Amino acid sequence: MTDSSHDTLVYRLAQMLVKLNQGEKLNPQALADEFGVNLRTIQRDLNVRFAYLPLEKTDGYYHLDPTFLGKLSTKDVDRFAGLAGVRGLFPSLSDDFLRDIFDERIQSAVMVKGHNYENMAGKEAAFRSLEQAIVGRQQIAFDYQKDAGIKSYCGASPFKLINHKGIWYLAARDGEKLKAFSFAKIDNLRVLEVRFPADPDIDKQLAEDDGIWLNENKKEIVLKIDKEVAGYFKRRKLIANQVIEKELEDGGLLISAKVGHPNQVVPIVRYWIPYIRIISPEGLQAEMEKELTEYLTHLSK
Repeated sequence: MTDSSHDTLVYRLAQMLVKLNQGEKLNPQALADEFGVNLRTIQRDLNVRFAYLPLEKTDGYYHLDPTFLGKLSTKDVDRFAGLAGVRGLFPSLSDDFLRDIFDERIQSAVMVKGHNYENMAGKEAAFRSLEQAIVGRQQIAFDYQKDAGIKSYCGASPFKLINHKGIWYLAARDGEKLKAFSFAKIDNLRVLEVRFPADPDIDKQLAEDDGIWLNENKKEIVLKIDKEVAGYFKRRKLIANQVIEKELEDGGLLISAKVGHPNQVVPIVRYWIPYIRIISPEGLQAEMEKELTEYLTHLSK
């Protein structure tokens, strides 16, 4: 699904949800005419994408169970529409799971950034267990597959499941340190009876950070962007925590970003070669160029 078709879908679903939330009775054919789609598309919206909603059908018209009327906020409507339009984003969007979305506590357990996704088949039960642990503020134990081998964690405090660029991560505090764990590498998950307190500072950090490098001691990186690609960086943030510091006279940009690890930035710089350069910290540009030289030397052998 292209970004434009996804946006159109989400807009249509959001508008339909607004109508339902306001107590309107929806006529499928009238909706098809309004949104410029065929009747079958609207029927799929109502019967499949909205299967989790407490919809009732009377004389061919669809309406929301009266006990739910007016309970959705604008934010809820946008969120539900997005979820209904990208079911594959979640490891398991069962009807029960989607009904849980009406529970504000469950909404706070997950954070989605992007529409692509990894295949999480077989991990549905663990995903649900983590959601419940986050909502219930229960500590967890699990085994984690690292490059050096399996490491066991016990007594970690889970704060959020984050989908970043299609990959699911668990943001959890291990001891006093907040870490990001790739959900796919978590095995043998156990939810413990021990509970942990809320931490508004961590919630704020997770909401504001563009990436998943959860390092509290972030360092600033400054980049010079050539005019040939400056427009791309002005339209949207291509680097985590990107801030445009200055627009240069030649049409270029000076951009800063506070990151937890250079790898939040270096791969982007490589991608945009030769139109981007690392100004600071001193030495990082030279280090990257050395790696590229070694790579090219290796290819020539």
